[in-house]
Amino acid sequence: MKEKKEILSQQIIQYKLERLALEVAENLGNTTEDMVLLGIRKNGFIMANMVATLIQPYFQQKIEVNGIAMNKQMPDEIRLDTPIMANGKHILLIDDVANTGRTLLYALKPLLQQYPKSIQTMVLIERMHKLFPVKPDYVGLSIATTLQEHITVEMDELQIKGAYLL
Repeated sequence: MKEKKEILSQQIIQYKLERLALEVAENLGNTTEDMVLLGIRKNGFIMANMVATLIQPYFQQKIEVNGIAMNKQMPDEIRLDTPIMANGKHILLIDDVANTGRTLLYALKPLLQQYPKSIQTMVLIERMHKLFPVKPDYVGLSIATTLQEHITVEMDELQIKGAYLL
């Protein structure tokens, strides 16, 4: 088994999420439209709930959190936890790690028949192996890795424990 090396501690992750939430509030805080945070299951959904709590004090509008489930290796079926009406709303798509951009790109599929006001993306960690034209708008940490290395983010149902390089 490979040795895991901590790249983000729980404390640093909390700090980064607070900073990311402030960036979102800075960019969208003066808008009158509602916001939907779509978290890619499982870790992205936990992050979306954490970010919603952090940005709520800065928003007068309604903030809704929803989950997206998909097979990240073969994203042929994408399911929202609850159907949403995205028309005229700001959408923030959230995942823990961006690698090739495939997951973020395919997660947009349920929104393509609707007309959101804006769609932005947030990731805790961005790797530099883009194969798809997706660049996250909000990034906690950009890190260059080899293709053989793997990043894992450990969470429980309420919080992020740490991020590790394997």
